Amino acid sequence: MLAILAALSNPHRLRIIAALQTGGRNYVSQLARELNISRPLLHLHLQKLEGAGLVSSQLELSKDGKALNYFEVNSFNFALTPALIAEAVKTLTTNPE
Repeated sequence: MLAILAALSNPHRLRIIAALQTGGRNYVSQLARELNISRPLLHLHLQKLEGAGLVSSQLELSKDGKALNYFEVNSFNFALTPALIAEAVKTLTTNPE
C-alpha cells in the first residue's frame, strides 16, 4: 500500500499513468517527448511506478535493431479505506524508512 501511495504522490507519475492509459503502451523516448521531460527523469519515475506494480515494461527490438523499452499501465483498482489503513498499520515496523 505504501509503495502505491508513494508512487501516486508525484504529479509527473500521475501524468505518466494518464498518458499511458490514454495513448496505450509507449516507449521511453516517445513518452518523454510527449510529456516534455527528460528521458533520465522519466526513467526514474517509471521505475517507481513499476516497483509499485502500476506499470510494466517490455524490451523489444525495432526493425532497425534499436532496443526500445515499452511501458504500459497495469490494470489496478485501489480503494483506500480507514479499515485498510488500520490493517496496514499492523504490518509497520518501528522504523518507517
